[in-house]
Parts: sequence; structure tokens; C-alpha cells
Amino acid sequence: MEETLNLSELFKFLKKRIPLMLGIIALCVSISGYVSYTYLTPIYEASTQILISKQKEERNTFDSQDIQLNLQLINTYNVVITSRAILSRVIEKLELNMTPSDLQSSMRVSNQQNSQVVNIYVQDPNLQQAVNIANTTVEVFQEDIKRLMAVDNVQILSPAIFEENTKPIKPDPIFNMAVAGIVGVMLGAGISFLLEYFDTTVKSEKEMNDLFDVNVLGIISVISDKEVKKNNKKVKPISRRSRGGGYV
Repeated sequence: MEETLNLSELFKFLKKRIPLMLGIIALCVSISGYVSYTYLTPIYEASTQILISKQKEERNTFDSQDIQLNLQLINTYNVVITSRAILSRVIEKLELNMTPSDLQSSMRVSNQQNSQVVNIYVQDPNLQQAVNIANTTVEVFQEDIKRLMAVDNVQILSPAIFEENTKPIKPDPIFNMAVAGIVGVMLGAGISFLLEYFDTTVKSEKEMNDLFDVNVLGIISVISDKEVKKNNKKVKPISRRSRGGGYV
């Protein structure tokens, strides 16, 4: 017999498992919140901005080729900022206990389209250290770019500053708990489906008809032991006189 499950039956048996699903959701959210607030290390972010200005030229007008060259120059700068040559000097200046690769993984560089402003972001568990790394990086870059590319067109527009009560950018306990709640819903639904799948008991007349295609003649209700004892007390014992005149 082909087993089908329509939408109403799906909601019906999920409704039956609501206490189980709520328990799983609460467990997932609680674990996520406890781990986020207790075990995950807060990460802070500091940012600084540099301005890439145009080189002084005799010409007063720029064509599309000049603009394209400037954009390529900024893209080149973005790569140079996080290069091993720059980051090694930053590590040496700040006496950091990390490799250039480690420092590169905690840093990102970006600039808006057609903008000459470059943003450098540094993430670190220590906010003061993130500020120091960001500012030292742009200082080293400003010094070295003169030697590397024979240009002097980098200006520090906005240095990174340390601000009290700065909140970490991650972890985000609320977001983590929301994700855990969604996972709890999926996990609860999955466990409910498995319990329903392995439950071989027949619970209604309709289910009996669907499974075996037979008519139900009667139903024997379940009687608890307490009800059996209570009914036995109400039934009077049947006595009959024995041949010797006694009762058995």
C-alpha cells in the first residue's frame, strides 16, 4: 500500500510533537548562547583611511585613460598594503608574536568604486593592539611606497583611534542564538518525523482503515490498574451455600 502524507496530516503530527520540538529549540538556543557568551573570544575591529592623491602634472585635464590608470594604481596599493614586505615591518615595529600570514588574515583593505580613499580594517582580540596595527601599517606603507614606486601621493586621512566601550564585532550572540533556533526547528522536525516513522502502533479507526482496509467493529478502551482495582471493590462477591452449610 502506497503511503502518502498530506499537508494536514503533516501539521497534525507536528502539532502532536510540539513539546518535543520546543524542548529541542530551547536546548539549541541555550547551548548557543552559553557558548557565545562564555567560550568565544570577542574580536574588535579598528579602521583607518588613507587618501591616494594624483601626482602633480603639468596637464590640467585628465582623459579616461588617466582615470583607468588611477584605479589600477589604487588596486595595486591595496595589494601592497597587505604584502609580506609591509606586514613584516609592522610586526617588527610592534614586536608582535605572529607571522605576516597571520596578520594578513586579520586585515582587509577596500575602497569604494571610483574613490581614492582606501580603508584598512584590522581585527584583533585586543582593541588597542588593533588600533596600533592599523596605524602602524599605514605609516609603514606611506614610507615604503616612496621607495617601491617612486611616488609620494599617500596621505593619512583618518587614523584609527581607541574608544572606550567599543563593542566587539563578533561573536554576535543574538545572531548565533537565532541560527541555533532555526537549527533547533529543523532538528526537532527531523526527530519528530523519525519517531513517527518508527512508531508502528495504530491510534485511530481511520488509520486502521487506511492501513488494512477493514471495518472496525469495536474498540477496547485501555483501563488502568487503578480503575480495575476501583471497580473490583464495587463488585460484591458471589456466595453460594456449600453442602455442609458453609460458604465458599
